[in-house]
This record gives sequence, structure tokens and C-alpha cells, in this order.
Amino acid sequence: MTGTLLLFGGLVAVALWWLSRQGLATRPWLEAGPLDDGPVRPISIPAAKLGLWMFMAVAATLLVLLLSAYSMRMEMADWSPPPRPRLLWANTVVLLLASVALHRAVQAARRGRRDAVASALMLGGGAGLLFLLGQLLAWRELAGSGYLPANNPADAFFYLITTFHGLHLLGGLVALGRTGASLRQAPLARLQLSVELCASYWHFLLAAWILLFFTLAFSPPFDWLVALCATPFR
Repeated sequence: MTGTLLLFGGLVAVALWWLSRQGLATRPWLEAGPLDDGPVRPISIPAAKLGLWMFMAVAATLLVLLLSAYSMRMEMADWSPPPRPRLLWANTVVLLLASVALHRAVQAARRGRRDAVASALMLGGGAGLLFLLGQLLAWRELAGSGYLPANNPADAFFYLITTFHGLHLLGGLVALGRTGASLRQAPLARLQLSVELCASYWHFLLAAWILLFFTLAFSPPFDWLVALCATPFR
């Protein structure tokens, strides 16, 4: 439970930091200057960007609830975790490469390099598909060894957690495909926001997977995080 509170506090801190960067914490009524100095310019935040951040906040909340349930359920006597397929390590590297590719796509879009954007989007999408294929192979490996969702709550949680992340990644692939298809027709300047949103979402997917992966790979979950945070106070 302590680890869950630390995780939730970290998510709140990140959200507050982002809001401060967007200027939502400013108080214009306290700023100096005459009232008739000119027209008041409203804070312009693209609706798509605000919607994406709200969606990621909801997904992060569901993630915290899922990990909380995982942490509480594993304390019961019938908990028997399955072996962690080594393929999960390779999948993590593949997802990292996808996130790096999307970051390069954003940089290329800001420089007006259409071909580089197309190549980076294709590389990121290919890495995303490879990650999903790796997850399916990990499922097949566990199922072939007799670790099925109906056998043990730990097995069921493994499939539930990886499915939760996989469905969100599928949504990212759909958005990535639509952005890549629009790249052939629309001006690059109009698609820059779409590329940035795709990159932000894939960075979120990477962060979420790293957290989920550490939860699955180390048992009990969050002990490494709690121990790390408690070290300076010993």
C-alpha cells in the first residue's frame, strides 16, 4: 500500500508540473498593468492535447487501481506467480526503440522534414507491432507450460496486466496509422500537433510498461521502490 501511495503521489506531482508548464496556474487578475492596455489573450491549449492528457490521467488512475489490487491479492496464501518469460526484457527494449523513433519524428516535423517524419513513424509503428507480437509469444510460452488464467490468481493477473497495456498500445497504433496516412496529403505544419500527440502517448505507454514490467518481474511489487525511498531516512 505504501508503494501505491508513492506511485499516486508521483502521478499527481507530474500532473501539477505539466499544468504549471501550460500556464494554468497563473492569476491574471494579479498582474500589473492598466486594464485597457489591449485585448486579453486567452490561454491557448489545443483541445486535442488537453483531451489526450485527460485520457492518460484516467488510464494512469486505472493502472494504479490495477496495481493496488495486484499488491493486495498477492498477500493471500494461494498466490503462486508464474515464471517471467525472458522475452519480456526484449519487448521492453523494443518499446523503448518505438518511443525513441516517435521522439525523432517530432524533431523532424519541427524541422519540416517530411521524409524523416514518415520514416520515424513507420519505424515506431513497426516496433509497436513487434512488441505486441512479442507479448503474444510470451503468452504462448506460458500457456504451453501450463500457466493459464484459470489455474491461479497470479496467472490471471499476468494476462490481465499485459492485456490492459496491449489494448492501450493498439489504440496508439491506430492513431499512429491515421497520422501516417494523413502525412501524404495534409501539409506537414498541420500534422505537427498530431505527431507530437502520438509521441506523448507512446512515451506514456513506455513509462506504464516499465512500471508494469517491474511489478511482474520483481515480487513482491514496489518493495524495491519503497526500499529506495526509505534509504535516506535510515
